[in-house]
Amino acid sequence: MKKVFLVLLIVSFILACNKDENEKGKILIIVSNTEDMGDPEKHFAGNNLWEVAPPYHIFVSHGYKVDFVSPTGGKVPFSMDPIGISSYTIKYENFNGKVENSFTPDSVNYKDYKAVFIGGGYGPLFDVANNEDLLSIIADIYENGGIVGGCGHGPGAIANVQLSNGDYMVKDKMVTGFPNSTEVTKSWAKEGTLLPVMLEDQLRANGALFQTKSDLKDKHDVVIDKRIVTTMFLPSSAIVAKEMIYEMEKTND
Repeated sequence: MKKVFLVLLIVSFILACNKDENEKGKILIIVSNTEDMGDPEKHFAGNNLWEVAPPYHIFVSHGYKVDFVSPTGGKVPFSMDPIGISSYTIKYENFNGKVENSFTPDSVNYKDYKAVFIGGGYGPLFDVANNEDLLSIIADIYENGGIVGGCGHGPGAIANVQLSNGDYMVKDKMVTGFPNSTEVTKSWAKEGTLLPVMLEDQLRANGALFQTKSDLKDKHDVVIDKRIVTTMFLPSSAIVAKEMIYEMEKTND
């Protein structure tokens, strides 16, 4: 009898440990399927590896499971060579195995996720920012108490998210992202002329309190307001992920 009790005790302990390990939860990363901007020169759109891989690393290294979703599912295009932490997460944390098999929106249950993140690259402005299915997933995760994060051009993809009361999610909230003042100096999208929208303009139009360089102590600062975590540029992508984790843990207290 004592042996049976001991076995049951050990099994209960193992199950409890597994439960604790899984209690961290899941995070959804939204990526773009768009390869180029549709112009004759085919300027690259896609996703910026350095704005997606580092956050993925932060999430998984803190015990969270991560899924990817894109407008049409499957493999997605990336710019930038894998170096540093991007190279590490590809080699040791199954980044490619996950992102090359991104889900389609209809296979995502928002209730499974504690947070959603959108990295940069121009792609999300082309096929995420007006994708009703993806916008609904973001809204549902947010209204379910989840955290929304974005880096670079990623915040442009949350500008049009509408909540159940009809308000835009970003209304009256401090948000930042790749600013007009920088966009008009870059040739990547012909000073912004190839873009469907300038993300700063769209965020402002939908009521966001857009934070410019002059509003911040440092242009790489992370802006946090009512469970929305954003930053302008790629060097802070991992910091956005870490701050999202802090916000998740705060809501669990």
